[in-house]
Amino acid sequence: MQEQGVELWLKRDDLLHPVISGNKWRKLKYILDHALSLNTQKIISMGGAYSNHLHALSYVGQSLGIKTHGIIRGERPEVLNPTLSDLFSWGMTTDFVSRSEYRQLRTYKEYDSLPGLQAGEYWLPEGGAMELALQGVAELVDELGGDYDVLCVPCGTATTLAGIIGAVSEDKQVLGFAALKGAGFLSTDVQFMLKNKSCHHKDWVISLDYHFGGFAKVNPVLLDFISNFEQAHNIKLEPVYTGKMLYGIYALIKQGFFKPGQKIIAVHTGGLQGNRGFVALK
Repeated sequence: MQEQGVELWLKRDDLLHPVISGNKWRKLKYILDHALSLNTQKIISMGGAYSNHLHALSYVGQSLGIKTHGIIRGERPEVLNPTLSDLFSWGMTTDFVSRSEYRQLRTYKEYDSLPGLQAGEYWLPEGGAMELALQGVAELVDELGGDYDVLCVPCGTATTLAGIIGAVSEDKQVLGFAALKGAGFLSTDVQFMLKNKSCHHKDWVISLDYHFGGFAKVNPVLLDFISNFEQAHNIKLEPVYTGKMLYGIYALIKQGFFKPGQKIIAVHTGGLQGNRGFVALK
């Protein structure tokens, strides 16, 4: 796409794998190497009822013969949604916990930090937010070469953003788009994840303006944008992450945020399985 002198390209990480797509593949790659090196028998992690992360992890667990356990935010629904049905069919066991219990789990950030871990068990924080995940994301940057000015990515835990910041050259601008409301804390989380990376890249920012009311919240404006984009480009989007990011990029282009002549690359982080939660809205 070219508009107002700006060139926009899409990095199709959604095509990496039919199930473990996008940033889930990249974040899990070196985490799984580490877990296997420790002779891990079970990986325990956390996420919401439509979690792309747990969806990918349960599939990987079945493929590698590793048990998986998901701690899921909220009450167990009477009827399982498609994501939860997949988790169970791939052998993941689950616990459903209150939001306060879930928030407490976010404080455990290392693979061995969860209280009560047994021998052979491995704790994987929400969204794969570990330093090891950054190595896989860095490979995304390597694949791009250097012919661009701005690299954009949607943010949930901001792990993918941190990996990109730690890998790009200092002449590139990095722009994250928060998928959740009140996400100012993500900048601190990024700095925490980069603490051991000796990263000096300064030209990065997280936009907090295109969350559409909060995590997994949508409205007709966003859904119309996604529908129009898909019809124009024959590329599927989802409304939780990549759809919001692209809406934000288009809005910023119209506002003159980017300089004429700049080349932008936006990362499609996959997660299209989550679209099954929005079927009734389309």
